Amino acid sequence: MNSDNLLLLLKEGNHTLVVKNGNTETFNGRGVANLYILLKNRPDFLQGAEIADKAVGKAAAALMILGGVKQLSAALISRNALDLLEKYPLPVNFEKEVPYILNRSQTDRCPLESLCQTCATPQECLSAIKTFLHR
Repeated sequence: MNSDNLLLLLKEGNHTLVVKNGNTETFNGRGVANLYILLKNRPDFLQGAEIADKAVGKAAAALMILGGVKQLSAALISRNALDLLEKYPLPVNFEKEVPYILNRSQTDRCPLESLCQTCATPQECLSAIKTFLHR
């Protein structure tokens, strides 16, 4: 299954995340929670994986970099995510670039996009993500 097929599976199944590393798994959770849980509990599944994601902000990009993801396909990606990804060897293709990811109510920036905006490294982003998810 190539990256175009992963993106198609993502959209047709109305999933938020598809991860392929040997087998293919789909996820429907909101935000970066699924990526964070995979990084924490199943890092071997992320290492070398191909991913299709519905919306990639800087926080999600950081988790993918830290997880050793091999290829990313995104329906939507923020400029901050692209800026971070350009510093690491993680090829990305995307359908639409936006200045930032919006929150669930579409009224402002995603909270994690705001928290990670000034983070210089994926490790700094991870610290912000941990704080946000464990509040």
